[in-house]
Amino acid sequence: MEEPVLSRGPGAWRGVRIAAGLVAALLLAGCAGLGTLAPPAASTASVPPVATSAMPAPEPQAAAAPSSSPDDAPARAAEAFAAQVRLEDALAFERTDLWQRVRDGLVLPDLDGALVERWEQWYATRPDYVRRMTERGGRYLFHIVEEVQRRGMPMEIALLPFIESAFNPQALSVARAAGIWQFMPATGKDFDLTQNLFRDERRDVLASTDAALDYLQLLHRQFGDWQLALAAYNWGQGNVQRAIERNRRAGRPTDYASLRMPDETRNYVPKLQAVENIVRQPEAFGLQLAVLENHPFFLSVPIERDIDVVVAARLAGVSVDEFRQLNPQHNKPVILAAGTPQVLLPYDNANAFLRNLDTHDGPLASWTAWVAPTALRASDAAQRLGIEETLLREVNRIPPRMKIQAGSTLLVPRAAHVDDDVDVRIADHARIAFAPETPALKRVVFRAGKKGDTVKAVARRYRVSATSVARWNDVGVRSRFAPGDSIVVMVPRAPAAKGQAGRRATAAKPAAPRQASAQRQARPATDRRPARVAQR
Repeated sequence: MEEPVLSRGPGAWRGVRIAAGLVAALLLAGCAGLGTLAPPAASTASVPPVATSAMPAPEPQAAAAPSSSPDDAPARAAEAFAAQVRLEDALAFERTDLWQRVRDGLVLPDLDGALVERWEQWYATRPDYVRRMTERGGRYLFHIVEEVQRRGMPMEIALLPFIESAFNPQALSVARAAGIWQFMPATGKDFDLTQNLFRDERRDVLASTDAALDYLQLLHRQFGDWQLALAAYNWGQGNVQRAIERNRRAGRPTDYASLRMPDETRNYVPKLQAVENIVRQPEAFGLQLAVLENHPFFLSVPIERDIDVVVAARLAGVSVDEFRQLNPQHNKPVILAAGTPQVLLPYDNANAFLRNLDTHDGPLASWTAWVAPTALRASDAAQRLGIEETLLREVNRIPPRMKIQAGSTLLVPRAAHVDDDVDVRIADHARIAFAPETPALKRVVFRAGKKGDTVKAVARRYRVSATSVARWNDVGVRSRFAPGDSIVVMVPRAPAAKGQAGRRATAAKPAAPRQASAQRQARPATDRRPARVAQR
């Protein structure tokens, strides 16, 4: 059978995403001969190949099929696929440089000033960094440009990951922001980015891009200004709103340049402007950008069974490192089809993956999930599962002297007789938690006396820090407990005496209380807590 040919270009992009869905239809229909996607013309770029995008799910109207006998499904899917290929072959292909496409979409007013010049100089003196950043960004930039253009957003937004993460999908900030768009955990949850034991969608290229653009559009609707929207993306919308209100009350302007902000946010838009200026005229700064052609480099390829990362990479003919660059959201060595029904692969390797997957003989996954029915020591869990304790600890990162809590999900070797994949409930909600095998502290609860107690007095009495007492009771360090209030303290467990097995160890006795002066007792309690920092 003659192989269909898919053109690669702006006109082909929509067809490629439809074609990917039709390949999925062939797989679901159980077609014996899948056929292949013929590779596109070879790139003329002199730099190493760079990926540019992956496909979302097929459009409903393209995937729909008339009702008929299920036996006709493979033939109908193949016919629809061939018709789509013929349609794409008829479309003109414009080989536009992707950087030029970005330049054509830059529409925001330019920002000038010392901060912009400072960042231009910073990048200009680091050509190796710029080269690595733009080559790495080439894996994802086409997809982002497509989405930004589809939503009618300014193309400056497509450059934002350059300053957020230098397009490193594994980037993790000290504040725990992750991925190329640097989502904080709480904000990621607000935008439905799953974060569990098996995957973190803040690092998922497609999911995080959708979430970031949704968030930026929401911020633009709130503030009516892209510079303020960008400031809110960096600093938090609540902080920007409060800064605007302060200026408004003081009769001052409320634009980006007039607001009082932290240094990071003050530099945020100037840094983006510097990147924009470099993209416009790299030669003016003595820089050279990696060559990026205006076509997708990777496809979204459906999977129906759990599959090891190393197996998927081998079937696709790519290195594990390259596979992880395109699929960075996975936390474990196995991909669960119930949670991630597709993988991203370089365009030229998608054919190989589909062919090799169709002919693969043997298990695809050597790992599966097991939920602890009760609290267990790692040694007991390993014995129950019939595996080495060292392996169980290593793959699940179980700390020494810690017990696995009930309901925790563990990654375990998959037995040869196990055919079932991990179900969607575990794939989407798996967690793992630990507790000390033998608690080092004992919880003691008592009531404040008739005159009440201060946090500091309780701390002195039990020889612990006032900060700890405040934390255990969710109060401030200078707070006072009212008469009769329950007070919690954690005290060290006393070791059992030798030769007296079965005798209960007694908790350490508190130190004799000191008589507080009347002046100290009469001092009003305050509860000073740090203000919550807005997360982005």
